[in-house]
Amino acid sequence: MTQAVDRSGGRYLALYMTADHPCSYLDNRLARTLFVDPTAKIDNATYQVLVDQGFRRSGSHIYRPACRGCSRCVPVRIPVEAFQPNRSQQRNWRRNSADMTLVDGSAAFKHAHFELYRRYLLHRHPDGSMADDTSEDSYRRFLVEPWGGATRFIELRLGDRLVGVAVTDVLEQGLSAVYTFFDPEISERAPGTFGVLAQVEATRRLGLAYLYLGYWIQDCRKMSYKDRFRPMEAWDGHRWRQFERTQPITIGVS
Repeated sequence: MTQAVDRSGGRYLALYMTADHPCSYLDNRLARTLFVDPTAKIDNATYQVLVDQGFRRSGSHIYRPACRGCSRCVPVRIPVEAFQPNRSQQRNWRRNSADMTLVDGSAAFKHAHFELYRRYLLHRHPDGSMADDTSEDSYRRFLVEPWGGATRFIELRLGDRLVGVAVTDVLEQGLSAVYTFFDPEISERAPGTFGVLAQVEATRRLGLAYLYLGYWIQDCRKMSYKDRFRPMEAWDGHRWRQFERTQPITIGVS
């Protein structure tokens, strides 16, 4: 066990380190995870401080990679006022917003969400660890269970048909994209990109500064889409700075 200071209130939070385990993103690598004491009370201000130090949330657990000899997981965020969509993203927005509606709702279990989530995992990630457990209980733990902060489910709909859900946390300074899943039948419309663009717009409407995208990982195909959103900032272990793919970023465990 170690400790990290909660800079918002001057108190300390207990942090725990897992044992080595197979990396979920890169082949033939071992990973370790630093996570916040699950019994700690995490309010919105504390969560913002943790996210600003490179932590992420999965269900009720708040964590950060802390791997031996590897710092490939780079926390990134979009400063939404400066964001300029490229041509492909502009086309994506025009095409999808022409007939797709966005419906903002609170975090609650809906059977339609769960069935879409299962279809997405089994089609898009059939060999991934998440596809090994597509139970309702697993889904609830991951995306629905209360954790102390505010979460929104942004539905993507074609008429009355649910085709995607972007799950996002509401922070003091921005939104944090937790997970997006969609109907595999509309994959050619790049709904994942549309979900990010929708969260950028939601962040702007709320008058907030950043959309936190989680980790960008070089050489990980699943994460390659993130560096197409520019400008982008990366946490280097000490501060957020302009991200350039050609400039290596080393993250220490602080």
